[in-house]
Amino acid sequence: MSPHLALLPPVRPALSGPKSPFGPRVFAALALLSALLVLPGCGTVVDKVKLQDTVQASLEDSIREKIKAVECPSDQPVEPGATFTCDVIFSDDRREEAVLKIRNEKADISMVRLQPKN
Repeated sequence: MSPHLALLPPVRPALSGPKSPFGPRVFAALALLSALLVLPGCGTVVDKVKLQDTVQASLEDSIREKIKAVECPSDQPVEPGATFTCDVIFSDDRREEAVLKIRNEKADISMVRLQPKN
């Protein structure tokens, strides 16, 4: 089984609630987010490591702030329309939540928002 790379075409997130302090640059960079698909046993899941690395690199590039780590769920099934969150840990130990959405069966993923973690 070989992994397939799914690249994201540019998308604009639907904004709701208070404006993000990071502006549209964050969303533009994260619209290019890509994820590897793997086929373990039955079903297709998003590659956690590849996703975490991509979210971290995209955020650091767009907001020009050092991120210590990104923690995404293991075995996230590729279900179009599903949303899930990844924890973003900044260098000052501040935690925020990246809300991501799976757009199609190819696991094209875009960021919906970056929000403070409760």
